[in-house]
Amino acid sequence: MIRWSVMVIAALLMAAPAQANDRIRVVASFSILGDFVRNVGGDRVEVTTLVGPNGDAHVYTPSPTDAKTIADARLVVVNGLGLEGWLPRLVQSSGGKATIVTATKGVKAREADGDDDHDHAGHDKGGHDKGGHAHDHGKTDPHAWQSVRNAKVYVANIRDALIAADPAGADAYRANAEAYLGKLDALDRDVRAAVASIPAARRKVISTHEAFGYFADAYGVAFIAPQGVSTESEASARDVATIIKQIRKDKVPAVFLENISDPRLMQRISAETGAKIGGTLYSDSLTAENGDAPTYIDMVRHNIKTLTGALSS
Repeated sequence: MIRWSVMVIAALLMAAPAQANDRIRVVASFSILGDFVRNVGGDRVEVTTLVGPNGDAHVYTPSPTDAKTIADARLVVVNGLGLEGWLPRLVQSSGGKATIVTATKGVKAREADGDDDHDHAGHDKGGHDKGGHAHDHGKTDPHAWQSVRNAKVYVANIRDALIAADPAGADAYRANAEAYLGKLDALDRDVRAAVASIPAARRKVISTHEAFGYFADAYGVAFIAPQGVSTESEASARDVATIIKQIRKDKVPAVFLENISDPRLMQRISAETGAKIGGTLYSDSLTAENGDAPTYIDMVRHNIKTLTGALSS
């Protein structure tokens, strides 16, 4: 009887969720990556996100606490493609030995549209702010997560990194990833069906900064943005005038706000052209739990519902 009890207890302990102090500590650079890690890692990981809900990874300024967070981590998951220009210095200053996981490994990067070589406000020509921090995206568009098929690449990279860091959890990570990838497949189908419901001539969108290029390539919606791929850049008067002219010429039906950007530019363009404000799109960040987009899947579903609602008629 005693031996049987010991065996039962041992089995229960093996099946129980990992305790907090046993979990793999993972740092994600921003909220969308944090959501991916939580879906794959489940209760075997403890996830900390540096740039939180409604935060802007383009212009984030790390704190001393962030260096401590990275120093204590086993894995640091980053987007790459030039998004987190502030991160290499932070990792170096942390003195930690975390493995850096680039979630976009294997993604076919797209070049940013238009001329993004103009000086950014408050930055020198080398792409540094006045404190000397590099924020240069070059001509690469870092917003690869806006294609759901690319998001599947992110998930596969995170799964493989977690397995390498925690081989004992391999089966759990594979099962979690497989279940989540199935949800992403369904999401991709739903996005394609929703876009197909929009008349082809109306699949034109004005958004604040160039965050939706991968979405445009994947789903056939034209996005035009007065700002470049980084929210650090400021639209010039010439850029705005060109956008206004294009809206009038092409009869673009709506302009859209973004949760991480000042709405005044879009409000001005709307007022001058008569194009309605179609709503708020979530581009680079999720919201808090009580918002419209607390998860990646919620974000994509919100965006497509907002787009179809404004463009379908």
